[in-house]
Amino acid sequence: MTDALAYIGIGANLSAPEQQVEAALQALAVLATSRLVAVSPRYRTVPVGPVAQPDFINAVACLETRLDPGALLQALQQIELAQGRVRDGPCWGPRTLDLDLLLYNDLCLQAPGLQLPHPHLHQRAFVLIPLAAIAAPDLHIPGRGRLGDLLAAVGTDGVTRID
Repeated sequence: MTDALAYIGIGANLSAPEQQVEAALQALAVLATSRLVAVSPRYRTVPVGPVAQPDFINAVACLETRLDPGALLQALQQIELAQGRVRDGPCWGPRTLDLDLLLYNDLCLQAPGLQLPHPHLHQRAFVLIPLAAIAAPDLHIPGRGRLGDLLAAVGTDGVTRID
């Protein structure tokens, strides 16, 4: 298998979120058969969803990987678990760490527990802004369009660069 380019969304808003994001990046940097090739700046973002909660720290990382999408998702979930992620809370609720597989090359996939590209990627400034910091504006999001166009459509409200 040749290397795939995967973009990973990173978010945390509990238990020292800045340190949670940094620990996740360290774990991604040593992920088997993968190489961390780019990391966005960090952003403080307003939470999405109905639950009152602290602001998030968000970033996006780019990996070259030989892991298939399912194996990569499992590895991301293991990193979350190692950092105290609990999955029985409310949808879009607070969390120690959230790692989302956003893109895997130009693959479109509908599988139990995994949809590529990520189904809400095109709607979320807290993902699009850090993604745009490390990817070309003409990056094509399958089924959605160019990254630059998607970013222009969502705007930058609620997203502040912190580093």
